[in-house]
Amino acid sequence: MTRSGEYDAAAISRALPAELATAVSAPAHLPEATVRRLTTYLRVLDQLVDEQSTVSSQDLAAFAGTNSATLRKDMSLLGTFGRRGVGYDVQRVRVLLETTLGLTREWRVLLVGAGNLGRAFAGYAGFRSHGFRFVGVIDSNPELVGTTINDLEVSAASDLEALATKHRANMAVLTVPGVAAQPVVDQLVAAGVHNILSFAPVPLRVPDGVTVRRVDVAREIQMLAYFAVMGEASDGT
Repeated sequence: MTRSGEYDAAAISRALPAELATAVSAPAHLPEATVRRLTTYLRVLDQLVDEQSTVSSQDLAAFAGTNSATLRKDMSLLGTFGRRGVGYDVQRVRVLLETTLGLTREWRVLLVGAGNLGRAFAGYAGFRSHGFRFVGVIDSNPELVGTTINDLEVSAASDLEALATKHRANMAVLTVPGVAAQPVVDQLVAAGVHNILSFAPVPLRVPDGVTVRRVDVAREIQMLAYFAVMGEASDGT
């Protein structure tokens, strides 16, 4: 069955690795809202692992922006329970979350689009620590082809399928204009890349067995503007 949907990107700069994890790796039996929270718990535990060995459900929930009851329910779905008076073992739960989210395997990521957003992706240090490794960069702009981004040479669009095959890419990130997105997705699927994160503001058609997640930044800004206006209205300003 085709799994295609949209991801609400509230804060891309702090959630990029989490979005990739959510895009492809969560066990099918977990609700999507739970998976999103798991990625947040993992991000918190990554920060705590060098500071403390245990964390209470109240503290972990507060750091993650939820409540302890929700956290305990989420953890129970994974078969782990905190110890009364002690809390959760930070390293143990961290490893469990990484395994659940598919982050213990290597994701070989092909970046399509070497503009500003693409360059920010390629330069983000948090990817590698969770198994995401960029193996190639593609762009259709002749002025960018041959340049280097984080030790990766930008290849021409015509090399997409060959590059994906050479590096056995199993994930792709699209930072291309909407008009170019569907043809690029078709090429990726033909090359055997079945996990795709797209920043293009258009719906994408994919065959069964291909997972596409969308991050619509423009929509999030518009929603932010709406809630800002509603806030001003309630304040009487």
